[in-house]
Amino acid sequence: MKPENAQRLADVLVAAPREVRQLAALDPDLVPATHAEAYAVNALVADGLGWPPLGWKIAATTPVMQQRLRTDVPIYGRTYRRFEHASPASFRHADLLDPILECEFFFRLGSGLPPRTHPYNSEEVADAVASVHAGVEIAECRFPLDVLPPVPAVLADGAASGRYIVGTEIVGWRERDLATMPVVLDINGRTRRTGSGAEVMGDPIAPLVWLANARSVWGDGLAAGTLVSTGTATGMLLARPGDRAVALFDGKPAVEIVFDA
Repeated sequence: MKPENAQRLADVLVAAPREVRQLAALDPDLVPATHAEAYAVNALVADGLGWPPLGWKIAATTPVMQQRLRTDVPIYGRTYRRFEHASPASFRHADLLDPILECEFFFRLGSGLPPRTHPYNSEEVADAVASVHAGVEIAECRFPLDVLPPVPAVLADGAASGRYIVGTEIVGWRERDLATMPVVLDINGRTRRTGSGAEVMGDPIAPLVWLANARSVWGDGLAAGTLVSTGTATGMLLARPGDRAVALFDGKPAVEIVFDA
């Protein structure tokens, strides 16, 4: 991708979230050819926005989600502190861009995982974790869902990075089997999605290990204090005006969100 086109795409993707709007079309010259080009543009977008970072989101952690997102590997994007919320949370639906609900395990790092020449293993990554929380990502894409461009353009946009609602802490998570933990999404008192930690690359810690090694290759690693949402355990569900969403982890309400009509 030509440097001037990378910067043009970054400028477009900086303006869209600031103006809370979607892009109906994208010049083919502005679509990155590879994931690496896309992630490089996402770094330019972060620089252009200048917003304090929250961490990272991971997506496409199952074959089903990879098929839906048209990729054969997990994907990720930057997240921003201004979009972190505590549960219960309330939003004006009109302020959101095609909001999609995804129940996820959120990992907050107590110590950093800096870049190095050999890969991190799950034990090392677990040792860096300060806490794990039940969470919901409200994914938002700067491209309309019915006219999505090729996936590298979505990656440049931060893989549909949106809002992050942090719920109940999962105490003693290392002694518990997160893979078998049931996760349920209720909308207006009705169960709409079900899953478990196993939906997230077999175990929710696995995407975090994958991301630590991916960012090590890029030369920045993961910083202490970073919040990582590790991919949906319940698939995707489009939120509607007036919806009341409750995410249950291990049978207990853990995250509550209201969308004003």
